[in-house]
Amino acid sequence: MKRITAFGDSIMGGIVLDKIDEQASPRYTILKDSFSNRCQSRLDIEIKNHGRFGNTTHRGLRELERWQEQVADSEFVVLEFGGNDCDHSWRQIADNPDGEHHPITSLDRFEEQYRQMITKVRELGSKPVLLSLPPIIADRYFEMFTRAMDTTRRSNVMRWLDGCVENITQWHEMYNLRLFKLASSLTVPIIDITTPFLFERNYREMFCADGIHPNAQGHQLIADAICNVAAKHL
Repeated sequence: MKRITAFGDSIMGGIVLDKIDEQASPRYTILKDSFSNRCQSRLDIEIKNHGRFGNTTHRGLRELERWQEQVADSEFVVLEFGGNDCDHSWRQIADNPDGEHHPITSLDRFEEQYRQMITKVRELGSKPVLLSLPPIIADRYFEMFTRAMDTTRRSNVMRWLDGCVENITQWHEMYNLRLFKLASSLTVPIIDITTPFLFERNYREMFCADGIHPNAQGHQLIADAICNVAAKHL
């Protein structure tokens, strides 16, 4: 049986929104039929999944160091990062909408740290494979991260977004494009899990209420996209 090690954020980890309560923080849970588990079953492979909530490329580098022996013992290493790297500190923006604000990981730093992960995987004798980013539902995400803000702070965030919540997606798209360019420049396979969502007229229905985590239907779509590619190589 082929062995694969996977690193990434909460999407890789199969985390989905379980419940939204107006009086409490959102509750998340791990989806039993996540795309990783579906791929493991359908492709008859072993996947060691190290997807973690909030993971960035910086944390990914540390995870690679921690699991070096497992990486060296794997034929492929799948990397899925970017959703947290391109995010912002919305509380800081709400407090100072006229200030200068940047993503958690700058675009160039994101590329450099991803490049380091790819190099490390190859040095350990395994083959890196990248996953692109699924889209996000901007209005849902805006409602999620502003839900605890008062009217003034919420308006401040909207002002910083130039009055359009869809502007949230511009960083997400930039980081996703950079992923494809990086994969091309380093000759690393990248599996496109973005386009399958965009092909669906109702792809909003494939995301949780927070707008960023695919739900069970979304994970099925991701699994299909991966298996369609992986079946040719495994």
